[in-house]
Amino acid sequence: MGYFDYLKEKDFLICIDSDGCAMDTMNSKHFNSFGPEFVKSYDLEEYREEALEYWNQINLFTKTRGINRFKGLAMAVREMSNRKGIKFEGLEEFENWVETAPQLSNPALLEKCQEKRNDCMERALLWSIHVNLSIVESQEEDMPFKNVKEAMDEMCKYADLTAVSSANGQAVESEWTKHGIKDCCRVLLCQEAGSKAYCIEKLLEKGYDKDKVLMVGDAPGDMKAALDNGVRFYPIIVDAEAFSWERLKNEASKKLFAGEFDDAYQEQLIKEFEVALGI
Repeated sequence: MGYFDYLKEKDFLICIDSDGCAMDTMNSKHFNSFGPEFVKSYDLEEYREEALEYWNQINLFTKTRGINRFKGLAMAVREMSNRKGIKFEGLEEFENWVETAPQLSNPALLEKCQEKRNDCMERALLWSIHVNLSIVESQEEDMPFKNVKEAMDEMCKYADLTAVSSANGQAVESEWTKHGIKDCCRVLLCQEAGSKAYCIEKLLEKGYDKDKVLMVGDAPGDMKAALDNGVRFYPIIVDAEAFSWERLKNEASKKLFAGEFDDAYQEQLIKEFEVALGI
């Protein structure tokens, strides 16, 4: 069965990001897995504090929050190279790959690594594998944000729900199943299925009207994926996640279903979102 093989049942479609949006896992994954494994994989122990600070800045607290893992890694490696004068063999080729590859995932990177030797890309692949193992080992800590399940249980009465996430598919499958939110969804689309913009584009091919499609996310990349496809965006605000999900259930989704999610309401939501992230 392919990633997009399901039959449209409802007129409405709501796409939901996972880490930092539905699941309260984003900070812990970066603090405990992504950042520390970056330090190990690129031999940055001497600059550990500075490297971790910059890693978190890229991935959590600025406009690049939620960036694809490999794009964030390329940015971090380049920054540490520039700051400390460290030469990472193959960095330029890795940077080119993250900007041009049609899919950014472990299998895609493995295929690239098998074409020719590239130290930076081999480190990136091992880093990503170790990140996934670290996340699996610490999954007892994962929890959805407050009001997520209640909102999804209500919205799936009127809309097809899908996960649209750049996270590792195995982790999302495990987390959403454990906490009973997978059952609300028609399909879980993760990094292996393609970019968020691509996933929304493919879902629209099922015949949903664009004004009846909503992307729910916590990062600028989620907003861009939605707006680039001409669909609505609902932000989960950092440090106000429980409120955001309650408002989604009681206000935003009802506006969507009633045909009242208009440009003015969208503009208001985006303004709140950008202020929260300092954009």
